[in-house]
Amino acid sequence: MSDDLETLREQTVQALAAATDQREWDAVRVGTLGKSGKLTALLKELGRMTPDERRARGAALNRLRDELTRLIEARGQELEAAALNARLAAERVDVTLPCAPEACGLLHPITRTIEEMAAIFGAMGFQVAEGPDIESDWHNFSALNTPAHHPARTDQDTFYLPPEAEGQPERVLRTQTSGVQIRTMLGQEPPIRIIAPGRTYRADHDATHSPMFHQCEGLVIEKGITLGHLKGCLSDFLRAFFQMPDLPVRFRASYFPFTEPSMEIDIGWSRKTGQIGAGDDWLEVLGAGMVHPRVLANCGLDARQWQGFAFGMGIERLTMLRHGIPDLRSFYESDVRWLRHYGTSPLSPALLHEGL
Repeated sequence: MSDDLETLREQTVQALAAATDQREWDAVRVGTLGKSGKLTALLKELGRMTPDERRARGAALNRLRDELTRLIEARGQELEAAALNARLAAERVDVTLPCAPEACGLLHPITRTIEEMAAIFGAMGFQVAEGPDIESDWHNFSALNTPAHHPARTDQDTFYLPPEAEGQPERVLRTQTSGVQIRTMLGQEPPIRIIAPGRTYRADHDATHSPMFHQCEGLVIEKGITLGHLKGCLSDFLRAFFQMPDLPVRFRASYFPFTEPSMEIDIGWSRKTGQIGAGDDWLEVLGAGMVHPRVLANCGLDARQWQGFAFGMGIERLTMLRHGIPDLRSFYESDVRWLRHYGTSPLSPALLHEGL
């Protein structure tokens, strides 16, 4: 190798060794092999040489070009690996450190109340049943022995929807989850023991009413069921839900078209302080009764063989009493501060009374 080629080789090797990053390495590469590089300039001189000189000089330049190309690529890979290692070291995360705390979502009080109801009634042998929000007029009213002139069947109280096809009956947004009871009796052989929590709809809206709210209804159909079973079941539920084993419970005669006899259930409370279980006043919390024989007949059950009771309660109402919430509308305002105050951790178990 001639002296000038050896000098170029040494200069390139030294420049590559001195390069500490990709920018300096690329400058050496371009200065040697680029269009205006030193080696490229020597190759351009071959055209002015004689054929014999060009043959010898060209072979030497090609060997030098191959060698420098290998050296430059090898140094480039070293610098790239070094840069990657430095970046990994700088961005490394210490996984042994505790993570930054983040706000945890909470269960809406309605959701937690439904869970607690399911847990309490589940301990009594009830199962959860579901049904559609859009019901036929028959499932929502007629099958439940509700007369045609009943106020609940007017447009002022009920949301009616057009029929699915011409000639078919109107549909309604269910005003109660009682339709689930009808569907269960039609589709399942007794004995039956279910609760039906879910959304219901009525044309009403103020501090204590909402056009969409939640109800939990229950149904028991077995042989030999009496009013005593109803009273025992609901007394145990209310005392478990409010966590008061000695909660006063009163059963008061009333009227519902789908039960006979019918009654409303009151709990003891203080009108002056609002405290549940204290004072000489009574507060109505739910309705119940023995299933009307006509309702059983509408579902194909013989009232001489099967007896049962049904009950229904407003989930928002019980939640408001449980937590001291004064306004129903706050349940649906999506105020994060309110949700943080009344919400419950999803990891906490649903409350269940020890006696059940």
